[in-house]
Amino acid sequence: MFRAKNGIILVLVFILGFTLLGCPPGDSDDSGDFDDSGDSDDSDDSDDSDDDSDIDATCADGPLSEPIADCAPTPVPDSGDFKADCVARINQFRWECQCLPPLERWTNGEACADEHAEYDSTRSAHAGFRDNICSPRGRAQNECPGWWSEASIVDSCLQMMWDEGPGENFNEHGHYINMSNPNYSKVACGIYDTGSGGIWSVQNFE
Repeated sequence: MFRAKNGIILVLVFILGFTLLGCPPGDSDDSGDFDDSGDSDDSDDSDDSDDDSDIDATCADGPLSEPIADCAPTPVPDSGDFKADCVARINQFRWECQCLPPLERWTNGEACADEHAEYDSTRSAHAGFRDNICSPRGRAQNECPGWWSEASIVDSCLQMMWDEGPGENFNEHGHYINMSNPNYSKVACGIYDTGSGGIWSVQNFE
């Protein structure tokens, strides 16, 4: 395990062939500036269209062997549905950063993912997965323990996980490896708010 600057521990666990990874809150600022003028809106729409065209051209020949360096897509808009946004953000990294096909939202795995997040909040990252408290739990798990908001998880924690790539050493690149693994076809995002300033989220891959 590794200790982050803010004292939160980054946990890397290997249990019975399953891959379990926890990502601590970072120091990034999730605030953003915006311009609501009409001209800006028109320009943004044009820029988004150009970006989509660039991505389509980049991905014309299929998945890339490695992610695009320093890839940091603009976070997906908040839809009000955390689990949908979590899946969309993971798929955003997969497509925009490495031309990988999207993962399906694994709705049948979400109840267990929620149980994992709540269970872990009073124990440690991946405790619920390790203790096999529910099913279906998937084959791999990433975790954002004790983050300050749902938006910070979607915008920042998942970015930190993706930024571990590329690489094959699981101790150093495990979050990225789980997010980009071609053997997984779906992901369930779970969440639990402790009510005391900490939100826990797991992402179970199947």
